[in-house]
Amino acid sequence: MKEPLSTDFSPEAGRPEQVAEGIVRVVAPNPSPLTFTGTNTYLAGSRKLAVIDPGPDMDAHLDAVLSAVGAGRSVDRILVTHAHIDHTGLARRLALATGAEIIAFGNHRDGRAADPAALVPPGEPGEGVDAEFEPDARVGDGETIKGEGWELEAVWTPGHFWSHVCFDWKERGLLFSGDHAMSWSTSVVSPPEGDMAAYMASTEKLIRRGQRKVFPGHGGVHGDGLTLLNYLLEHRKSRERQILLALRRGQATPLEIVPEVYGRLNPRLAGAAARNVFAHLLDLKSRGVVSADRRSVAARFRLISDEAS
Repeated sequence: MKEPLSTDFSPEAGRPEQVAEGIVRVVAPNPSPLTFTGTNTYLAGSRKLAVIDPGPDMDAHLDAVLSAVGAGRSVDRILVTHAHIDHTGLARRLALATGAEIIAFGNHRDGRAADPAALVPPGEPGEGVDAEFEPDARVGDGETIKGEGWELEAVWTPGHFWSHVCFDWKERGLLFSGDHAMSWSTSVVSPPEGDMAAYMASTEKLIRRGQRKVFPGHGGVHGDGLTLLNYLLEHRKSRERQILLALRRGQATPLEIVPEVYGRLNPRLAGAAARNVFAHLLDLKSRGVVSADRRSVAARFRLISDEAS
């Protein structure tokens, strides 16, 4: 399958840009190897707006978002896809400035699998997790949030993060996909907040919803959501096959496997790549394909079956 990802995206941080009728995007000034050009904050609606993913706690971004709201309009709801700090950091300050309610599936612990046996010991929250985030109200899978000129259905999509939700504007065929599906890169799945089996199931769930234009948490708008989602699904299956091949060749730890799977890689991304590999290995372990000598990202894995599915 031809890769449908593109890094051809160079927005001006802080400048409001109308990306669809009734939707304005403001990109935060927090570029990095994991956030690309920065976090996308979306304003949806006409007069009483929904702000989707308020972004990082930066004065310049708060000013830019409030400027994008403009005179004669207000913020009705603040919707958060998941509790990574580059998405949640500004939520409370924006709520205080606008009087809007913060709505999310939950905090960084909510939605986690009932049986933690397949996870690493929870311990401290992972890198970038906003352990202080608490929404004012929670929204469940399939629940609809309505405002003036907009109506969004929450779609629970655990995988990148257990409490991750996408927001589906079904009437218009638009999906605010957070970090589950991005137009510039595949997502990091980092245990214990991330889970590979859940990511695959959530991707299939979004595919069943049909064609959508995707408005991601980072990167440009993707016009062909089904092509993107099917690519992301096949990409993960391909990674799994590469990991199994690496195990057959004698690599045993996630860090040993990374060069076999990713080849030449930006050193700043090596840790994230190892967590992705670890997530795949935990999924394989839960299916009885591999064994591990301990529950740790430093564990040594051994192939015990080729019955990966």
